[in-house]
Amino acid sequence: MEWETVIGLEIHAQLATKSKIFSGASTAYGAEPNTQACAIDLGLPGVLPVLNAEAVRMAVKLGLAIGATISSRSVFARKNYFYPDLPKGYQISQFELPVVGLGSLEIELEDGSTKTIGVTRAHLEEDAGKSLHEDFAGMTGIDLNRAGTPLLEIVSEPDMRSAKEAVAYMKKLHALVRYLEICDGNMQEGSFRCDANVSVRPKGQHKFGTRCEIKNLNSFRFVERAIDYEVERQIDIIEGGGSIVQETRLYDPDKGETRSMRSKEEANDYRYFPDPDLLPLDIDEAFIDKVRATLPELPDEKKHRFMTHYGLSAYDAGVLTASREMGDFYEAVVQACGGNAKLAANWVMGDFSAFLNKENRDVTEAPVTADMLGQLLQRIEDNTISGKIAKDVFEAMWNGEGTADEVIESKGLKQITDTGAIVAICDKVIAENPAQVEQYRAGKDKLIGFFVGQVMKESKGKANPGQVNAILTEKLKGG
Repeated sequence: MEWETVIGLEIHAQLATKSKIFSGASTAYGAEPNTQACAIDLGLPGVLPVLNAEAVRMAVKLGLAIGATISSRSVFARKNYFYPDLPKGYQISQFELPVVGLGSLEIELEDGSTKTIGVTRAHLEEDAGKSLHEDFAGMTGIDLNRAGTPLLEIVSEPDMRSAKEAVAYMKKLHALVRYLEICDGNMQEGSFRCDANVSVRPKGQHKFGTRCEIKNLNSFRFVERAIDYEVERQIDIIEGGGSIVQETRLYDPDKGETRSMRSKEEANDYRYFPDPDLLPLDIDEAFIDKVRATLPELPDEKKHRFMTHYGLSAYDAGVLTASREMGDFYEAVVQACGGNAKLAANWVMGDFSAFLNKENRDVTEAPVTADMLGQLLQRIEDNTISGKIAKDVFEAMWNGEGTADEVIESKGLKQITDTGAIVAICDKVIAENPAQVEQYRAGKDKLIGFFVGQVMKESKGKANPGQVNAILTEKLKGG
């Protein structure tokens, strides 16, 4: 039997506010445990939550970016459950009336085609604390610093049909929240994490199968592996005559498998009811217009502009706009090098990105600035150095040995463009290799590469390759 996978994602984006969603406590990462949890976060008797307006602004910003409806009236509810890191015994969230309604996001598939994924809703809620299981000799420690941190939970429609589609959607949303500057997207710190709802059904069947939810996936690789494993697990059970139990599962990256965590709760298990301490949230058109005016150029818009303005391919434009920082860096390089957009794209996507990946650095942490790279490309353009030598210069720049001009000067790398000097080297190489000259003139045209290589070796890579090629071709044919 052929099976179809059905996937929906619930993505939790930690909003980049300086204080928590209902208190003035700090949201800074890395503080000593339990030093950033105030009386409101702990739900002590007599305290009252006050909604953070900045969290609302960020939620509306996301809603506008995905073309969603913004609710003029939304309600905060109490989601009741017991867990050691939930100090109040309930989580303040939104249930029936979320701040952001139906929207959509377009993803690009591996074959270059696009697919629209529906977004059901995005609602504001507070985060819980964190249970720490290491270093406590069989006990669990509780850190409540994260309690009350503002989250935006973005819930998709079950529109994805493969793990790769789910990863493409998650990456697109990850880039978007960073473009909007509403979330830093740091997956290691838990700022951007995902729950995946996965089910299978016979191909052609309209009714959904029983789904399982895989909790707290914090890397794109884990999302893909967890979904692929879960799909195989469910198919094996059904084909073996069993049935799928609706439950919550965890992914174990060390074993590459999902395992049962608890039976899946329904909404009524949480006994949702409106929070009596918080008034309904009313958002007027003036507020929405004010937020709309702050929207930056979005990834799809930037990609289209890079294609039309700089003449880049869809692939190149996609790579260069994958993050806001990379797009800004590329445009700064184009400006610094005098406008050669293709040369700039090749270098930013090539050597620059390779060095970033090798050292696991972010664009903003690169030791070579856009101005420095632009100056290097200018030296290729004006024939001061060849593209090959430029790679050595770039490595020296990356290692802190100075600007392009300083490295070229200190290492004596200036390209030989004097025609007389190049002719002399070509004559020497031709004279020293009579057998190859004879073979070339007998029809072995590919030997031109051998002669070019010898001239470049003789000139220590400094001869202009274009001039070398032209001079050698003329001299070898003229004999």
